Formats: sequence, structure tokens, C-alpha cells
Amino acid sequence: MAEIRDPENTILMELKHGLVTIELLPDVAPRHVERMKTLARAGAYDDVVFHRVIEGFMAQTGDVRNGNAGKGYNPRMAGTGGSDLPNLPAEFSELPHDRGTLGAARSSNPDSANSQFFINFRDNHFLNGQYTVYGRVIAGMEHVDRIARGEPPADPDRMLSVRVAADVA
Repeated sequence: MAEIRDPENTILMELKHGLVTIELLPDVAPRHVERMKTLARAGAYDDVVFHRVIEGFMAQTGDVRNGNAGKGYNPRMAGTGGSDLPNLPAEFSELPHDRGTLGAARSSNPDSANSQFFINFRDNHFLNGQYTVYGRVIAGMEHVDRIARGEPPADPDRMLSVRVAADVA
């Protein structure tokens, strides 16, 4: 179990293989952190699949519009949507895309991030300065490593629940 220093800025993501604890970085990317907490508190990430999982690279999820396994999930549409909230401006920083970091997924427009994110399986420094880093896995990376691969995976894993640690009794 990870030591949670700031429950308001810690995400607890339940996967089928176990709990993943994510430390959010509000000093680095405050808008992205706030968006993740808003969507987590609304239950928007619950049951959302990992729709793009590339071996040796990353696992992408967070399409709350088209990626919900329990609400008519269509693998051809997953990854094409976001939330009903407006897109976020880029919050690039000097933080590298190291193994376990969370990056904001987006289109070719740097200011198009919304709800989707990815977790790096390894150091992906070629992404530095191009995608917003706003969190890091502090426990449970072994569960992330077990997420089914594919674009999309034949039998995708999903986030069973995503909660802000401060809200969990």
C-alpha cells in the first residue's frame, strides 16, 4: 500500500488485477488535475476501457463518451471522444514521461486534451514537452503492466472504479 501524502490529489483506480494509486501533480498541471478529479467524482471513469494499449509504450483510457464497457461500448468508437466539458489548454512542463507517469491524450492540437489519458509502461522521453504530465503511479504499477494489449484489445481491461482518495472512507 502506498503512503498517501495528499488524499485530495491522489487517485485510487481499481483494475481487475488490483488497486493502482496515482499521485496527481497540481503544482505542475492544475487544470488537468482538476479535470481528472471532477470526472472521478462524477463516476465518469467507472467501467471505461483501456482502448489503446501498446506493448513497451503505454496504456490509454478515459474516453468517457465512447469507452464505457457497461453502456454500449463500441470498440470502433472508443478513443474518439471525451467528456461534455471543454477541452483543456496544454500544461507542458519539464517533467519527463517516465515509466508510470500519466500523460494527457490529445489530438494533433496541443490544446485538445479532455478526459483521455495514458500511463507509460516505460520511459518515453520522446514525448517530453509535447504532452502534459499530470500524475504518476506510486503503487500498483504491476497491475498496469497486466492490462490487455491491442488497438483495441480483443477483450479490453477497464477501470472498475476511479476515486479521489479524500472521498474514500
